[in-house]
Amino acid sequence: MHADHLAGRVREIGAVEFEVYRALRPTRARSGRLRTPHGEVLTPAFMAVGTQATVKGLTPADLRQVGAGVVLANTYHLYLRPGHDVVREAGGLHSFMGWRGPILTDSGGFQVFSLAPLREVTDDGVRFRSHIDGSEHLFTPERVMEIQNALGADIIMPLDECVAGDAGEDEAQSAMERTLGWLERCMASHGREDQALFAIVQGGVFEGLRAQCAREMVRLDLPGYAIGGLSVGEPKTVMYRVLEATVEHLPEDRPRYLMGVGSPDCLIEGAIRGVDLFDCVLPTRVARHGTVFTMDGPLTVRNAAYARDFRPIDPECDCEVCRNYSRAYLRHLFNTREILAYRLATYHNLHFIFRLMEKIRRGIHRGDLLALREEYRGYYEHLSEGGG
Repeated sequence: MHADHLAGRVREIGAVEFEVYRALRPTRARSGRLRTPHGEVLTPAFMAVGTQATVKGLTPADLRQVGAGVVLANTYHLYLRPGHDVVREAGGLHSFMGWRGPILTDSGGFQVFSLAPLREVTDDGVRFRSHIDGSEHLFTPERVMEIQNALGADIIMPLDECVAGDAGEDEAQSAMERTLGWLERCMASHGREDQALFAIVQGGVFEGLRAQCAREMVRLDLPGYAIGGLSVGEPKTVMYRVLEATVEHLPEDRPRYLMGVGSPDCLIEGAIRGVDLFDCVLPTRVARHGTVFTMDGPLTVRNAAYARDFRPIDPECDCEVCRNYSRAYLRHLFNTREILAYRLATYHNLHFIFRLMEKIRRGIHRGDLLALREEYRGYYEHLSEGGG
């Protein structure tokens, strides 16, 4: 096992540049640098999820302190509230939310998938009812591009169809073919040169469909390739197998983005398999329910066992929360439903994840990433992901 230096292999593709400067053999792991119009990101990187133009409970200054490089916002939710026209009038998402770093917007496809009782999918697009007021809307590939062009993120995603982890092959193939057709329509209607449009590889848990989809999308020569439709109910072992089969067909000189994956074990396993970008609501969602991350696994700080535990959440963590507050204090905040509880737990969990990403990049450089996997093995395997 060794690290190969690949400096100088910088590829400019549309609105972004991507450089792979270290690869870890015999794994597929690599570290790199993704440059966008609003700054650069060291990869592998985790993207904090700011669904409604905010990472719940944290300010942009907080995000910078915990180490966030890029933030993800949600097209579906911002279309419904406050509306993409409002965001455009504000000068785009960067200005609207006060975040000056890179932003990625997803297409809303997964949200439509997760709201299955409220939607109807056809070749034209997705007709759905708002989960807020029941009003009817239609997302076509062209409409999704129009919305994201107005939002102004650095990286945008095409409309895709995601199927459940237990979907049959016929259903997965139909969704994959529809996703391919929608991608070409998104490319034709994408109207901003300062935004990079990635592809999303679909195909369920079927390796042949994944390979077919990846090959056809690579021929379209896009700036980056996302892997969607994983972590949607299938076992993690299946996800890893399908991920390996998909990455094999993606180009070495483009960023690879595994959608909806964010537990510590999956971040390490994904990096080993050649993933450059991740996102997931998991770290922030579980934080709001009182679960915090430690080197010894997740800790449910709301439990009575911590009523007189005056240690920090994680003695090995140097974040502001662990330096200043105890487990007992966080338990008190949660049990009295103080807003500060959600803020502190979220701050800590994201700090933990971003430090983990630093360890992953360091492990690739040093050639000991597989040893890092052993440190986390077994601690987070039961945590479910968010899907993408």
